[in-house]
Amino acid sequence: SGASAIEVEVYSGEVTVSGQDARERRQALPEALRQSLLKISGLRTFQEYPQVEAALPRSSSILVSFHYETRSRLLPDGSDLTEQVLVATFAASEVDDLVRQLQLPLWPSDRKPTEVWVVVDNGMTRQIMPLEFEYLRGALVDTAARRGQPLSWPQADEEGQYPVDLQLLWGGYTEDLASPRGDGILILAARREGLEWSVRSNLGFEGENWAWRIRDIDLQAALTEALNLATDQMAASETIAASDLGT
Repeated sequence: SGASAIEVEVYSGEVTVSGQDARERRQALPEALRQSLLKISGLRTFQEYPQVEAALPRSSSILVSFHYETRSRLLPDGSDLTEQVLVATFAASEVDDLVRQLQLPLWPSDRKPTEVWVVVDNGMTRQIMPLEFEYLRGALVDTAARRGQPLSWPQADEEGQYPVDLQLLWGGYTEDLASPRGDGILILAARREGLEWSVRSNLGFEGENWAWRIRDIDLQAALTEALNLATDQMAASETIAASDLGT
């Protein structure tokens, strides 16, 4: 499985804004810097690093460039939501200094894509990424992008079929799916159980396997939590602790 790693842009952050005036931009920059530090460290939050908060206001002084992008995403009801996003890029050397000062772990920026399989059982049928749940793909892509974890998606053939045994997928057998594109395979198997969704997630990464089970009334919340847990695990197995980085 010789997937080529992708160089992730870790020195930038993205924040949804309502307009392009300078005041709002200044207010958004600390959040953009936080996004950058999260991507670099592999952490999901800075709960254990309270000193990060005090460092964020310096975002304006280490800003290199910024631009705005218009993004549209699919909502559960099938409609599109269009948002304006500020993309801010910071000086790499300054951010690296900050990571050292704050004693954050370091997740190397060349990362292999994780292949994501979503299987949904609504009580009547069991399908790989059914059309009515297509909006979930956008939510997962956003969640992964915020953490700097590249994703890849299996492609169906012209008949809409996937070259894989649905039973294997449903069973979470990541080792039988060894992706030609890389190590990371994440299977998210969601089943409707009364009012709740039960999501069983299986991650195969670098020869090891992990499994989690999440229950939530909201399928999107359950799937994004499963992806975050998988990213936590992948980041943890590749990050270098601050104590091992020297000065």
